[in-house]
Amino acid sequence: MQYPALQPATLIKRYKRFLADVELADGQVITVHCPNTGSMKRCAEPGSRVWLLDSHNDKRKYRHSWEWVEVDGRYLACINTQRANQLVAEALAEGRVTDLHGYDEIIKEPKVSDGRLDFLLRAAQLADAYVEVKSVTLLPERNGSRLGSFPDAVTERGRKHLLRLQQLKAEGHRAVLLFCVAHEGIEQVTVADDIDPAYGATLREVMAAGVEVMAWQVAFNQHPAGMKLARPLELLL
Repeated sequence: MQYPALQPATLIKRYKRFLADVELADGQVITVHCPNTGSMKRCAEPGSRVWLLDSHNDKRKYRHSWEWVEVDGRYLACINTQRANQLVAEALAEGRVTDLHGYDEIIKEPKVSDGRLDFLLRAAQLADAYVEVKSVTLLPERNGSRLGSFPDAVTERGRKHLLRLQQLKAEGHRAVLLFCVAHEGIEQVTVADDIDPAYGATLREVMAAGVEVMAWQVAFNQHPAGMKLARPLELLL
């Protein structure tokens, strides 16, 4: 995916979950929309370099949205969790997710028994594949380790998604959890048992029942600004 352009700024603070104050290059301080419902642990440090998307819509209460942050002064990360599904949709359409080759129909947000998941993939000679996408941006401080974690906050909603996948697998479908790793510094992915032990326990249970789990890293390009799902990562679960 490509952005029209991204505007650099410096983070002052994030607050009320969906708001952040930033300082632009000219010294102006503005409030921007923060499209992330999680804790954004280690991705919302005051003083961090950030990048904004300008909607150019003065009718919006907050014209700018926060997209990227520089973590530890080194790594770009995308904090807009909505981008994960866009990136995965593009990669699926282009056949870049190697373990999900062969499907010729991609249905977004399919209905299941008690809600929705992110994608349903179909092909004449293959079992339907249901895919749930999660955005990974947490790189805990582990003495230089590149092991990223999910989730960054307790997520009962995420645990319910796992149980939906397990039920679909029991019904004879393919069921896949895909971690979209939107952080340059992450080389491997694990579950954050220290943050949400119930999620970790459920993840291992559904994996034992046949739910597939995979992780793919996002590659960033600054000039012009854009991202793509680039390569698979190792899972340590």
